[in-house]
Amino acid sequence: MTQKKEYTRLLASLVFAGAFIVIILLWIVKQIGVIPPANTPNISTESLSPSATKEQQKVTTDSIIPVQARMSLGDKILVTADTNPKKQDGVQAFARGDFATAVSKFQASLEKNRNDPETLIYLNNAKIGQSPALKVVVSVPISGILNVSREILRGVGQAQDEVNRSGGINGVPLQLEIANDEGDLAIARQLAHEFVKDKSVLAVVGHNRPDISVAAGRIYNQGDLVMVSPTSNTSELSESGKYIFSISPNTNVFADILAKYITQTARLKSIAICSDSNNPIIQGIIKEYAQSLRQSGGNITSTVCDFSAPNFNPNAVIGRAISDGAEGLLLLPKLDKLTPAIDMARANNGRLALFTYGGMYTYETLNKGRENFKGMVLPVLWHPDAVSGNSFTDNASKLWGGRVNPRTATSYDALEVIIAGLKSGKTRAELQKALSLRNFSASGATGTIQFLPSGDRKATPFLVRIDPGSTSGTGYDFNIVQ
Repeated sequence: MTQKKEYTRLLASLVFAGAFIVIILLWIVKQIGVIPPANTPNISTESLSPSATKEQQKVTTDSIIPVQARMSLGDKILVTADTNPKKQDGVQAFARGDFATAVSKFQASLEKNRNDPETLIYLNNAKIGQSPALKVVVSVPISGILNVSREILRGVGQAQDEVNRSGGINGVPLQLEIANDEGDLAIARQLAHEFVKDKSVLAVVGHNRPDISVAAGRIYNQGDLVMVSPTSNTSELSESGKYIFSISPNTNVFADILAKYITQTARLKSIAICSDSNNPIIQGIIKEYAQSLRQSGGNITSTVCDFSAPNFNPNAVIGRAISDGAEGLLLLPKLDKLTPAIDMARANNGRLALFTYGGMYTYETLNKGRENFKGMVLPVLWHPDAVSGNSFTDNASKLWGGRVNPRTATSYDALEVIIAGLKSGKTRAELQKALSLRNFSASGATGTIQFLPSGDRKATPFLVRIDPGSTSGTGYDFNIVQ
C-alpha cells in the first residue's frame, strides 16, 4: 500500500512538473513572436480534410487578409507592378487626407507612365477629395490575371475621366473604388457582401470570369445592388435577377455567329475541338459552341484534344483529327495558358481552318501566336474600325498612348451605362429602374447599348481574323471579316 501511495505521489509530481515546463515554454515562445496574436486566425492547410480542394485551401489561407486590404479609392496600390516613387507618395498623401498633394503626385506618376489606369482613377478620386460623389466599384482579378485587370481598369478609368471633366453626373463627380477579387470565387463572394453592406456603393462593374459574375451577381441581386458585367455573359447570369445586366450578349449569340460562318460561308462540316478539361468555364463554352455548330448543320468529330492531358501530343492529335474527317479546328484555351493552343496551331501548319472564341481577342494572342494563328477567325463585339464616327478609339489612343482591345471597350461601356442610369436617379433602386426601362439606351464604344428584359445586351457580334499587319507591333492584326 505504501509503495502504491509513493508511486501515486511521484506520478502527480511528474505531471505537475511537466505542465509547469509546458507553461514556461509557451510563455518564452510567445515573447519571441512565434505564436500568432489572439486576433489573427491560426490557419493550417494541413488541418483540412484530405478531400479539401485546392480552392478551399486557398480560401482558408486568404481569409486572414482583411477585405479592406483588397479595396482602394487611392490610399493603397493594388497593381504593385505599376509602383513608382511618385505613385507611392500619392497614395500616402491620399491616406492621410492631403488630397492636394495626392493630386500633384499622381499627375507626376502619370507623366512617367501614362498607361497606368489605376493612377488615373486615383487622380480623379483625389480631385474629389471629401466632396460629395457618386460611388461605383470595379472588381478585377489583379492577383489572378494582371493584364486583363489593366484592360478593364483602362475602360472604366477613361469613362470616369471623361464624365468628371465634363462636370460629373448632374453636377456630382463620379468616384471609383477598385477591388482585387483575384479571380477567386470565394474572395469575390466576400467582397460582394461588403459592397452590398456599403450603402454608398451605387453599382458594381464586374467580374471578369462568368462563374464569378454569376455567384457574386446573386449576392448583389439579393442586396438590391446593380451589377453591370463588362466581359462575361451566360444563361446563368441572365437568370441571376433584375439587378444584373451585361454589356456582352449571351455566349450562345457569339457561338451562333461563328457556327454560321463555319458551315455556311466557309462550308465546313466537321470540326475538332481542343480545350482544357480542367477548366469548367471553358467546358461551358464548348457546350454552347458545339450546340450551335450542330444546329447549323455541322458536326463535332470524336477527336480527343485535351490541353491539360499529361501526354498531350499536338502532332498526334492533328493526325487523329484529320483521320476523323475534321475540316476545321476550334481552339478553346485558357487565356493565361496559350502555349498548348499555339503548339496545336503550329502542328496544324495550315492544314485545318482555325477558329476560337471571343476571349482570345488580346494582344497576347497576336504576340505569342503570331504566324501560328494566321487566318484564325473569332467572334467579337468590338473592333476599332467597326463603329464609324465613334470617338472612343481616338480618345483611348490619346489617353493611353496606343490602341486598346474589346475588354477595355466593353468596360468603358459598362460604366457609361451606369452613368446614363444615374442621371435619372441617384439611388440603387432608381438606377435599376432606369436600366430596366424598355426605352433605355446609352452610347458607348460598342455603339448603342440597350438591354433585353433578361438584362442581356441587344447586339449582334461580328467576326475578325488574324492577318499579317503592322498596327499591333507584332506583325499581325485582327481584321474585320467582310
